[in-house]
Amino acid sequence: MSDPTVPRPSVARRPRRHDPGRRDRLIDAALTVIAERGVAATTHREIARVADVPLGSMTYHFTSLEEVLAEAFTRHADSVARAFDERLTAARNREEATEAVIALVADDLLGSQHDLVLSVELYVAAARNPALRGVTQAWMARSRQALERHFDATTARELDALIEGLVLHSALSTDPMTPEQIRHAIHRFLR
Repeated sequence: MSDPTVPRPSVARRPRRHDPGRRDRLIDAALTVIAERGVAATTHREIARVADVPLGSMTYHFTSLEEVLAEAFTRHADSVARAFDERLTAARNREEATEAVIALVADDLLGSQHDLVLSVELYVAAARNPALRGVTQAWMARSRQALERHFDATTARELDALIEGLVLHSALSTDPMTPEQIRHAIHRFLR
C-alpha cells in the first residue's frame, strides 16, 4: 500500500488531440492513394501517412481495408452522381438534357485525371470484390435515375452504358475521343 504522505512522481501525459474530421481525412487520403498508386498498392500504412495521422487511427475508424475502400469509392461515386443530378436537374427539356449529358462526359467525367483514374480503379476493383460491386450498382442506379428525368428507363440504361463506355474508351485510349466526337456519339445514339 502506498503512503499518501509521500508525493508521487508526476507522469506527463500527452494531451489528447481532438480531431473530429480525422475519419473524413482518412477517406480522402484513401482516394488520393488509390488515384496515385492503385487499389493494389493501397494499404492502411500509406493512407495513414497521406492523412498525417498515426497508423492506429485506421483500425480505430475502420474494421478493415475493404471498409475503407468501400467508403472511399462510395464518396467518389456520390460526387459523380451529384454531377449527373445537377446537370440533368438544370435541363428543362430533352434538348438541354442531351447537352447536359455531353457536358457531363466531356467536362465532368473526363475533365479530371484524378477522378478518371478513380473511376477506372473502381471498375476494376468491383469486378473482383462483391462489396465494391454494390457501390457501382448504387452509382449506376443514381445515374439512371438522373437520366430518367428526361429519357425513358430503357434509353436511360443504354445511355448510361454509353457514357461508361465513352469514359473508359477515353481513359484507356492513346487517341481519346474529342469533345466533338463525344457530341456526335451521344447525338447519334439519342436520335
